Amino acid sequence: VQLVESGGGLVQPGGSLRVSCAASGIIFSMYTINWYRQAPGKERELVATISKYRSTNYADSVKGRFTISRDNTKSTVYLQMNSLKPEDTAVYSCNAVNSIAGKTYEYWGQGTQVTVSS
Repeated sequence: VQLVESGGGLVQPGGSLRVSCAASGIIFSMYTINWYRQAPGKERELVATISKYRSTNYADSVKGRFTISRDNTKSTVYLQMNSLKPEDTAVYSCNAVNSIAGKTYEYWGQGTQVTVSS
């Protein structure tokens, strides 16, 4: 199983960036996908979630600015980030979770750095 994030980089405040999480080795459509972020010296924060039914949830800090979506044909989840702020600077990681017959399967990507700075 592999989750590979991409699309991170340096962007100016107010700018936009889209990060992607491509999965392999799992039945992607059955998994809930979460985006987390962790800034230096801070705890990991759940940013956005998309279920296998495509229902979504967002942290209050990103609501109205970030959009999570999935393309099951490409086994990929996207996080579109608009109106970026310096406090959005963090390593963004995706996480895939599924529960089958009482057992939880959970996988993580390696993360991609997003830096918001002028």
